[in-house]
Amino acid sequence: MTAMEFVLIAIAIVLVALVAGVSLLVGRGRRTTRLDDDAVSGTTLTRPRPPAAPPETDRPAGATASGQGLAPVEPVSPEAPPAVELPPAEPEPGLAFETPPPSAGRLVRLRSRLARSQSSLGRGLLTVLARERLTEDDWEEVEETLLAADVGVAATTQIVERLRTQSMVLATATPADLRALLVRELTAVLGPDLDRRLGTDRHEGRPGVVLVVGVNGAGKTTTVGKIARVLVGDGKSVVLGAADTFRAAAADQLETWGERVGVLTVRGREGGDPASVAFEAVRTGVEAEVDTVVVDTAGRLHTKSGLMDELGKIKRVVEKQSPVTEVLLVLDATTGQNGIVQARVFTQAVDVTGVVLTKLDGTAKGGIVVSVQRELGIPVKLIGLGEGADDLAPFEPEAFAEGLVGAGD
Repeated sequence: MTAMEFVLIAIAIVLVALVAGVSLLVGRGRRTTRLDDDAVSGTTLTRPRPPAAPPETDRPAGATASGQGLAPVEPVSPEAPPAVELPPAEPEPGLAFETPPPSAGRLVRLRSRLARSQSSLGRGLLTVLARERLTEDDWEEVEETLLAADVGVAATTQIVERLRTQSMVLATATPADLRALLVRELTAVLGPDLDRRLGTDRHEGRPGVVLVVGVNGAGKTTTVGKIARVLVGDGKSVVLGAADTFRAAAADQLETWGERVGVLTVRGREGGDPASVAFEAVRTGVEAEVDTVVVDTAGRLHTKSGLMDELGKIKRVVEKQSPVTEVLLVLDATTGQNGIVQARVFTQAVDVTGVVLTKLDGTAKGGIVVSVQRELGIPVKLIGLGEGADDLAPFEPEAFAEGLVGAGD
């Protein structure tokens, strides 16, 4: 063997080692599926292959027959997709996936976040109702307090009328009795009988499919990430779809949320077709037999087509793979009645099944929950009570009313 041949062989060995190292890093790194640029024949999907099954004896878990970790990704034709088994997620070396808390009891734990709403609504009402004799001016103050908290005219009228009928009782009530009465009346207008179950479970062999809609700035993408944490905390397997393709930051943000809890994110090229990303996300979830696919959508489009037309298209395209089981509308609670105007537009485009109210910890208008439900006829299913990763909670009327009124003295 000549010296030149020896050098060439050494270089080849180094190159093979580098390729193997990159393959191993891909297998252990990000859990992300990216769509290639649209081709003439359609959109191709690049997804990680499942690891080869190791022998029962001495092959380490997660290694392929060549001992180089997960096999490299390869393009898969959408016309004849193979069955997909999601490869096991592994965190970066030295890190561990986060384990979110379950959804049960979250609102009770986060009730103190309603402190600002409590000071203007609950405490204000208790102060008035504790007076020995309530005059017309007092009742007007009660009405003003409720309206200022965005409870809405109809609900305010209902609450005041019910309290008036109990005015004789109020005159002799203790502070604890007043508080219990107010919690009861607020709970009644919060719709305690509304169905607030989330459509996230598998049905007839297919995953629950959740579309999340809303204008940019309402906290939509963050909410999708937090929903993933809620589902993972409840023991569900999840795939995320980054269909807000007009904001690269949105896809990056969603990918980060997914990585933290070890769920797969399907994303496309910037400015690509949102419906195709949503379609591939749901298809991946169907083939991998996950429990839930959550799709983030755009809140604004930079094309000639209208946002509402695009949302309708996404829903139609997705349902070629699996029925949409939940459409959640994200609203910023601090926008008050303006948020309700926005909501009406979305309900005309897609069949919204639930509302997510964000930023309730930063507003003195906790009554927006009441007016949203009454104006739209749609239940509030989730509320955001902070900027923390686990500050999204299922809405529970009585616990929410308790938070608004505050602790008894």
